[in-house]
Amino acid sequence: MADGYLEKHHEDYEARKAAWLRKKKHLPKIGKREIERPENESL
Repeated sequence: MADGYLEKHHEDYEARKAAWLRKKKHLPKIGKREIERPENESL
């Protein structure tokens, strides 16, 4: 194996992980939806 092989792959992994975390932070949060209740409660 070449010297630095594992270090290089670990650096690549850390870069992909950082990009994924940055993208994840900017996604809109999914909130709970309100249940629509009928106006007439007798239904």
